[in-house]
Amino acid sequence: MHRENRGWQWLSHIIMVVISMACLFPFALLVMASFTDEQEIIRDGYSFFPGRFSVDAYLYLGNKIGEIAHAYGITLLITVVGTVVGVAVTAMLAYPLSKPDMPYRNLAAFLIFFTLLFNGGLVPTYLIYTQVLGIKNTIWALIVPGLLANGFNVLLMRSYFSTAIPAAVIESANIDGAGEFRTFHSIVIPLSTPILATVGLFQLVLYWNDWFNGMVYITDSRFYSLQNLLNRILTDIQFLTSSNVRSSVSAGPMPSETVRMAIAVIGVVPLLAAYPFFQRFFVKGLVVGAVKG
Repeated sequence: MHRENRGWQWLSHIIMVVISMACLFPFALLVMASFTDEQEIIRDGYSFFPGRFSVDAYLYLGNKIGEIAHAYGITLLITVVGTVVGVAVTAMLAYPLSKPDMPYRNLAAFLIFFTLLFNGGLVPTYLIYTQVLGIKNTIWALIVPGLLANGFNVLLMRSYFSTAIPAAVIESANIDGAGEFRTFHSIVIPLSTPILATVGLFQLVLYWNDWFNGMVYITDSRFYSLQNLLNRILTDIQFLTSSNVRSSVSAGPMPSETVRMAIAVIGVVPLLAAYPFFQRFFVKGLVVGAVKG
């Protein structure tokens, strides 16, 4: 029996290694394509083992290093601030919903769930943010729309509070005279590290990859995030490589395809660096939070 269990264990390990390699192959191809000569990609397509290596794509992006560094700073700022504030707002909304004695608890939960199915649309949202809040062409236009971007995070955290935080601990804190804020700050938050890290990872990815808010609300290049700047660079390359412009420009061929790959590498590497810090909390927070209380 012991030998049979070990055989299944080895088989499961092999299957997971194969699945992991299948997930890594596309990223490896992306990196190799960014270091491949432009003409070889046009002639032979993408390959894990290119015949000619080239750093032209990164040299082209290096000419815009000042703009990219500034955009990195903007993206880091909105990611850090948005993630911290977003997780705090989500937790403060989810905790009251997890308490059975909260008035109108079911109605509030239904309204949050309703936002998962329907939204007001782009035009009303744009008018609220520009005419009422007046955040167009400010750094807040990249932060405020994502603070409660998904009601799923609220419901996920509410389920975690309901199932993973012992009711006896909350009752003992109330008996000792602790108020709701003291209980939430000193007891609930320290016991909720897995779900906070899970929702924090969701928020981090959301803010880092966000390009839509910048496209809609930002026209001032001083507030371009990394995704908006890279998208603008890609648009400029497509314009310069078009037939009408190419005929009037005497410069050599531009690395359009390899720049696409290099832009993707620049955008995804910071996320890969941040993920290991969240990984040990991610699965536990997602599984426990998904259990219906």
